[in-house]
Amino acid sequence: MATILKSTKKERIGWYIYDWANSAFSTTVVTVFMGPYLSQIASNAATDGYVYPFGIKIFVEALYPYIVSLSVALQVLLLPFIGAIIDQYGYKKQMLAFFAILGSLATIALFNLQGTNYIYGSLMFLIANLSFGASMVAYNSFLADIAEEKWRDKVSSIGWGIGYLGGGLLLLINLIMFSYADSLFSGNPKEMAVRVSLASAGVWWLLFSFFPLHRLKNRQLVNSPEKKNLFSNLNQLIRTIKGLKHNKNILYFILAFLFYNEGVQAVVVMSAQFAQRELGLSSDTVIIAILMVQFVAFFGAISFVNVARELGAKQTIFMLIGLWIAAILFAYFFLDTVEEFFLLGTLIALGMGGIQSLSRSLFSKLVPHSRQGEFFGIYELSEKGSSLLGPMAFALAMEFTHSYRFGILSLAIFFIIGFIFLKFVKTNESEA
Repeated sequence: MATILKSTKKERIGWYIYDWANSAFSTTVVTVFMGPYLSQIASNAATDGYVYPFGIKIFVEALYPYIVSLSVALQVLLLPFIGAIIDQYGYKKQMLAFFAILGSLATIALFNLQGTNYIYGSLMFLIANLSFGASMVAYNSFLADIAEEKWRDKVSSIGWGIGYLGGGLLLLINLIMFSYADSLFSGNPKEMAVRVSLASAGVWWLLFSFFPLHRLKNRQLVNSPEKKNLFSNLNQLIRTIKGLKHNKNILYFILAFLFYNEGVQAVVVMSAQFAQRELGLSSDTVIIAILMVQFVAFFGAISFVNVARELGAKQTIFMLIGLWIAAILFAYFFLDTVEEFFLLGTLIALGMGGIQSLSRSLFSKLVPHSRQGEFFGIYELSEKGSSLLGPMAFALAMEFTHSYRFGILSLAIFFIIGFIFLKFVKTNESEA
């Protein structure tokens, strides 16, 4: 099945802008504000440090990582169906519009999160994060339509970089607002600043989504086979996954990526909660640190591409996994001051940008050229599966130890397992 590849610069710019639009949710809501604030709201409703949603006993500090894990578990169940609908009917733009609007409206609704209504906040976050993942399936599927294969890496990288800049810019705006919160808001100015920041991510997401929705267009399928049952694409995906036992090199890499990326995403998601609840850092300080991470990660990806030219992508990823493990051990044993937090944030940012960009490029070199789309579907599914086990491990460590440091330490196992699986991946000298 092929598609018409003709596109305009205007359409490509529209595609880039969606990354700019939705990265505000990932950074402002998921990484910075939602964890600490939802924990505070849950604390207001807690009895002896526990809340009881639907009769389930949960330690208040473990609530947010549990909600993150649940939202990603729902993504893993839903996203293959979204992909199947897109593949069969070509409704890319419609699916992008539906989930972008639904997710942004749920995010805006977080403005009403206050008092003790942690169940409401958890539900709105579930809807928003689920919609975020579903919209990304439609968004990523446009790449093959707007860029020929030889330009695809460049176009993809531009979108990725613009996303970091968009998320960073909204954080900067929120940082300025926090600095003047006392003069801008009455009552509880810091709480109001958090609520406005959460809602601002939804407004940003919604407004900038109109650009790609206006400029992107569905393509007619060329040489399209007869329409199949909706589940045919899912059945093909299952057959492909089963077939990995005959291509263990790709299987080992997918498992390696699933585990070490699980660790990466969990550290990112839990960092703000750790900084505020364990180290006692202010929201202003955490925002500055996350803002710094946004820009350093972009330069990290560029820098480690150059390192990979000398060492090879696989060896560079090994080095980056080692960097992440060292960062976790430093956080567990030594992290106490603001200065140490910023130093650690810089190292993590460099490692985050490098490991994500090199993982995708290395995988593309392991996969047969004729089956890139099929295998990248599995790659996407494994990437969406990340942030499921990591936050769950963090939450369980918190549940049993009531220690954020043990929670962070528990994430090292994902990097270690990923390192072991990556050892079995065979590459050639041209991998870089």
